[in-house]
Amino acid sequence: MANFVVQLPKTNSFDLKRFCVSASSNGNPPGSSESRGSGPVILELPLDKIRRPLMRTRANDQNKVKELMDSIQQIGLQVPIDVIEVDGNYYGFSGCHRYEAHQRLGLPTIRCKVRRGTKETLRHHLR
Repeated sequence: MANFVVQLPKTNSFDLKRFCVSASSNGNPPGSSESRGSGPVILELPLDKIRRPLMRTRANDQNKVKELMDSIQQIGLQVPIDVIEVDGNYYGFSGCHRYEAHQRLGLPTIRCKVRRGTKETLRHHLR
């Protein structure tokens, strides 16, 4: 389930409106217990809360990072990075170029597709 807030600019013809749009990929009404399963959720997380245990294993392609920086500035991040949440800690193993682009742009947060995992899941990703 994802929630979005759309703010429309105030003009003479209407006041600023605030509303939420919800959707569920499993056909159940948003917010129902069936739609709150163990599947991934999209969250905006602070960069400094995402641990990157494999970040130093290879260098990022700086041309790709620059292209992503330009794209993010123009249209925003289009594909969230994948993050695993284990015991309240967030671990990122993919999206290295997108993560670095956000860092270099000085953005405080990044959109993440968060899945809950166990310590065993985390050990598997560290192999």
